[in-house]
Amino acid sequence: MANGSTAAELDLAQQTYGPIVGNRWIQLAAGVTADSIGKVKAGELVNFVARQVGGKGGGKPDLAMAGGTDASKLSAALDSVQGWVAQRCNS
Repeated sequence: MANGSTAAELDLAQQTYGPIVGNRWIQLAAGVTADSIGKVKAGELVNFVARQVGGKGGGKPDLAMAGGTDASKLSAALDSVQGWVAQRCNS
């Protein structure tokens, strides 16, 4: 994989978020497996996405939630997750 990331680490980026888009808000959730918490924390991940959609969030290292208000930026925010995770897994 690019940048030395393993398939499991990049798969994390594909499966840890769960956006729910309402009429005026976005709700996000992130979960991180115990073996990945040393590199990726759910609170940091969900907050990374939430900031891009006009929100904020947080939680525990293994499970976190956030909200946002700008659904027009959700697709780009989710697309950025894989790179964010890969960066942390390679440091």
